[in-house]
Amino acid sequence: MTTKGGLRKQFNLIGAFKELGTTKERRQTLLGIASTRMLVQLMSMPVALTIPSVAKEFGTSPANAAWMVIIRLLAMGSTVFLAARLGEKYGHVRVYFVGGIIMCVAGVLAAVSFSMAQLILWSGVAGIGGALINANSNAILTMVFGAKERGRAFSVPITAAKVGQVVGLVVFGVFLEWLSWRLVFLTTLPIGLLAIKNSYPMLKFKFQDMGEKTKGISIDYFGAALMAATLGVLILSVSHLHEGVESFTSPAAKGYHLPMHLLAAALFVLFLVTQLRSSNPFLQFRHFKNKYFDMALFSGMTFHMSMLAVMTLVPIVVQNGLGKSPMAVTMVLLPYQLAGLVLPSWAGMIYDKYEARWLQPIALMLIALGIGLLALFSAAVPIWALPILLFPASIGSSVFNAPNNAQIMTSLPESRSFAAGMLETTTQMGHTIGSTIGATVMGLTLPAAIALLPTAERQYYYREGFQNAAMTVVGIIILGSLVAVVRKASEKKSATGASPVAAAPSGAGDGDG
Repeated sequence: MTTKGGLRKQFNLIGAFKELGTTKERRQTLLGIASTRMLVQLMSMPVALTIPSVAKEFGTSPANAAWMVIIRLLAMGSTVFLAARLGEKYGHVRVYFVGGIIMCVAGVLAAVSFSMAQLILWSGVAGIGGALINANSNAILTMVFGAKERGRAFSVPITAAKVGQVVGLVVFGVFLEWLSWRLVFLTTLPIGLLAIKNSYPMLKFKFQDMGEKTKGISIDYFGAALMAATLGVLILSVSHLHEGVESFTSPAAKGYHLPMHLLAAALFVLFLVTQLRSSNPFLQFRHFKNKYFDMALFSGMTFHMSMLAVMTLVPIVVQNGLGKSPMAVTMVLLPYQLAGLVLPSWAGMIYDKYEARWLQPIALMLIALGIGLLALFSAAVPIWALPILLFPASIGSSVFNAPNNAQIMTSLPESRSFAAGMLETTTQMGHTIGSTIGATVMGLTLPAAIALLPTAERQYYYREGFQNAAMTVVGIIILGSLVAVVRKASEKKSATGASPVAAAPSGAGDGDG
């Protein structure tokens, strides 16, 4: 009985999370941030399901329709660091709240779009709103919860985001099958209003200014513009916006990709030189001297690449490669998401109790295994077996994020704004690069005249393209897991009674530098 009682105490999930809600401010912070993160996730990942339907209505290709997803991720990735700096200067809660309003309005305008261009435009605006939310919610959680609470604290918005994904998969599948894709975007209105209502009380809490040295903070907006331009051109340089086949070697491709690669390199050099010579750089390179922070960022970016690869590629292979309906996509992806309703909380609790940094490399290897199994056997098994192939990936994706986010934010206690900005920059760049790599590899596989081929042959090429794209992503994830293993070994070797993360100061005392 004693042993059983001890185990219950050690793994008492409800008790562990009750400790987070000891004050009204802590409870309201978790509720508000959970609501807005659910909104962001609802309008990011599940929206990828609408690509085939939108392409059909506007008479364009799935590759062109995918830009409504890519532009949203590109807008987030290029502006999220600026969003964190704006939060540092004007108050993280204030900037975060504005982001919720922007995202709600942009989602409604996207729902009433009458052209592909309009839909892409409002998707980009929604991405900027998402950047304001994501960057500052991380900093807010770090102000309110101490280092030994952050695994659990970060698991709350992660779980809420998974709820958004699951609701999106179920409800959006119904919308796409029997109603209209416009209802997918219109869902932003009720969820957005709920998020704004739950976040409003946070504007009155004193913690929003705790430890912030807002006076005298100036932002290098020229550096911010250069950083956004560099990231944007980098993504565009690997996207096929040229005439002819999706290739890197055709004359049309060379005429587009080579100049874009050179422009991205030139912008990076210009950004680097101006920042190193500036007395007030937009990006403080000194923080990258923390190798534990750097490696956790890299592992996190590979994780988010895998998420977008799954959510972007699976609808294409199920509908275009296997000839199934949008509801079949929901059936495949729903079990993948369900694990995220419970496991992030357990992972956060275990991380807080035992400093379990072995969770990240194991989770990444499970993700690689699941995606690899789907790539190799999706064409050889019935549709109901696809979620089984994805099962290891569903476990890994649910376990990884909360511990890794907590580790990133705790590894850099001297500047929560920089840590929050870089966490979300690498997250959104991982999403963008993941979807871009998937689309690029698939595009290189598909014949130029695929629309003219017989159905069976067309489906074969889509399946082959999915396999090539998925295995490319698997290789990158394995690299991320190896970095996570090296990080854990380095921390253990350098520890002298306490790990670098454990030694970091906790609570609202974390500052900005």
